Amino acid sequence: MKRAYTGADIFDGSTLSSDSALLLDGGVYRGVVPRRDIPSDYAVETLPGGTILPGFVDLQVNGGGGVLFNEDPSVAGLHAIAQAHATTGTRALLPTLITDTPARTQAAVDAVAAAIERKVAGIIGIHLEGPHLSLAKKGAHDPALIRPMTDADEAFLHDAARRLPNIMLTVAPENVTNAQITRLSRAGIIISLGHTDCSMADAQAAFRAGARCVTHLFNAMRQLGSREPGLVGAALDTGDVHAGLIADDIHVHRASMRAALCAKRAGGGIFLVTDAMATAGSDITEFRLNGRRVLRRNGRLTLEDGTLAGADLTFPRALDVLINIVGCEKEVAFSMATRGPACVLTNPGAVGRFTLDHGAQAIHLDDDLRYVGGL
Repeated sequence: MKRAYTGADIFDGSTLSSDSALLLDGGVYRGVVPRRDIPSDYAVETLPGGTILPGFVDLQVNGGGGVLFNEDPSVAGLHAIAQAHATTGTRALLPTLITDTPARTQAAVDAVAAAIERKVAGIIGIHLEGPHLSLAKKGAHDPALIRPMTDADEAFLHDAARRLPNIMLTVAPENVTNAQITRLSRAGIIISLGHTDCSMADAQAAFRAGARCVTHLFNAMRQLGSREPGLVGAALDTGDVHAGLIADDIHVHRASMRAALCAKRAGGGIFLVTDAMATAGSDITEFRLNGRRVLRRNGRLTLEDGTLAGADLTFPRALDVLINIVGCEKEVAFSMATRGPACVLTNPGAVGRFTLDHGAQAIHLDDDLRYVGGL
């Protein structure tokens, strides 16, 4: 059925429009037009304000719906995770495996390949966060499982790249070589630096080798210093490098977010991630990661020693923080949840933006940025 949705602002992935209509033909995007130009054969549906935009794209999702990917690397587990995030507006995601054993990593890749083959909605690849990280910046990752990348690891990743449309790999320069980064990036793998104590010079060398992203900027990395800028400084100073951000006002101070957004106005941008765990879309108060308890308290997820372990965050909440606390313009914030992360993907397809004659996967947020539903 042909429908014209109006009454809300419309963000198409690049531009925020008012007094316009989104044209959908059976869910297929046919354009955005001024309200006065709605074709006569479209049924008009007037929404009560808010914003229409493409479904969110999340490149760091550890779990949801009570399921942690590390604990249940299966098609059923992936379906539960994707369903949980769909209820808050996410339409494309990379299920993320935190540092684990080779056997569990293989199971995770196999599960994602099977989920994509079975067309599980929302699953577009995988994010392997580790195990080739720095012990000095391990965060909640199990130190017993962190290790250098071997030839066998690299061969496994090349095979995975042939099977999956998108692979993001978080590594630390301490445990991978620049030659490995070059070969893996040439295979289409998105190399992201994170959980590292590397210097700015080491980060820049990894960027030249092919790394083009930074995992959860500011967290689990050397901070910006006056004489040693570290990975934070390298990310902000390198124009074509993208960086994920956990915008919950817990992982990163609002002033730090504000400064980072000012520094990254050109070239590679900052995009939002939830870093969500099993708690997303669930009322559970704790779960286990590599045998350790993770507690949900007052909007935080921590190990028993207080170490942050992922985030209790949704994209609508992140947008609220960016717009109403950080002071980010709506158009910029919406892009950080849609087109921004899609631009990082090797094979983005039509996610993160409205593409003519493709399925829109449009969502509606109300005036308070709460998720209302899909269109």
